[in-house]
Amino acid sequence: MKISINKIKSIAGIVVLTLLFSACNNNKQADEKTSETKAEEQHEEGPSNIATLTAEQIKTVGIQLGAVEHKELTATIKANGNLRVPNNYKANATSLYGGVIKTLKVQIGDYVRKGQVIATIANPQFIQLQEEYLSTASKMTFADQEYRRQKELFEGNAGAKKNLQNAEAELNNLRTRRASLQQQIQLMGINPGSVSNNNLKSALVVTSPLNGTVSNVFATIGSYVDVSSPVIEVVDNSSLHLDLQVFEKDLPQVKVGQIIHFTLTNNPTTEYDAMVFSIGSSFENESKTIAVHCRVNGNKNGLIDGMNITGIVSLNKVTTPAVPNDAIVNADGKYYVFVQTDKEAEEHHQEGEEAHEHKEGEETEHKNGMNFEKVEVLKGVSDMGYTAVTFVNEIPADAKIVVKGAFFVNAKLSNTGGHEH
Repeated sequence: MKISINKIKSIAGIVVLTLLFSACNNNKQADEKTSETKAEEQHEEGPSNIATLTAEQIKTVGIQLGAVEHKELTATIKANGNLRVPNNYKANATSLYGGVIKTLKVQIGDYVRKGQVIATIANPQFIQLQEEYLSTASKMTFADQEYRRQKELFEGNAGAKKNLQNAEAELNNLRTRRASLQQQIQLMGINPGSVSNNNLKSALVVTSPLNGTVSNVFATIGSYVDVSSPVIEVVDNSSLHLDLQVFEKDLPQVKVGQIIHFTLTNNPTTEYDAMVFSIGSSFENESKTIAVHCRVNGNKNGLIDGMNITGIVSLNKVTTPAVPNDAIVNADGKYYVFVQTDKEAEEHHQEGEEAHEHKEGEETEHKNGMNFEKVEVLKGVSDMGYTAVTFVNEIPADAKIVVKGAFFVNAKLSNTGGHEH
């Protein structure tokens, strides 16, 4: 019986040892698998947020950098309108007398000053008018002498009162005629004091009525013009104002003194500023809009009477960080911008000569190129080509962001998957 028990104990010990050995082998294999899994996880790292572009790529794509700006994009009203020049700053240069255009000294686009000669008109009647003026002056001299003689005769009881009255009436008529001719000659632009038998002018000048730019030329050399035929049109664009068409529901929010940001409808790249100085009191035609008159401030280059504009009425002066719309990219349902950085993309372990050569190529590329970090932002309101943004993680105040070509940078980052093999 003792021998059987010992055998049983021996067998049980062997079974226990076998189980322990098997368990150790299983643990060792599990540890190896865990190590392999960890190694694979470490090798398959998540994509990097750093994209590297060479100088050649930046130039080819046309990538541009800029700073985060501050724009008044909140609490605004969008409206369309036109640029207008008040009628008292537009004028037609005309001649008070008919004649043939002899010379034309300006063309469309020229800047002219008030009183500047823009054309000359010739007409034989001009000479006749000056001739009559000189003749009337001579007749006046004779009539004055006759009046004095008749007065002396009448006072000496040697002449009739009727002759004195006739002489006085003739002298007054000539004085009136001479004054009329003098005014007409002055309106022709000729100094009556300079008119003489040796200085009769056959042409008169047409001058600009105000300072401004020639917007239209109606006459040509050799054409006939009169008082109803303008020679040129002059517009003073420095007096441009903006007429915004605001709907009835938005009118209570518009006040005198508010700032307007506007762009040209056909060229929205440049932004201009204006300030409300008057609000209309009647509807414009049947559009159910009211004209809001604004004075254009600052830069007026490129603005012309009649241009269509798109304006934003700022209802408050709260500013927010904003970037151009093209600077924002959408990836995986989130929004990002690319910030220029000195950080390098994560390097992955590679073995052999191929890894060495690849590393040298990367160093050359980084040296001649530029790195951009993908930074997440939250979008706000979009207006005037800009979008308000809030950065999830703070960036330096002087950071440069990609304002043009961000789509290409994002594509480059996506194609490389964060690293290159």
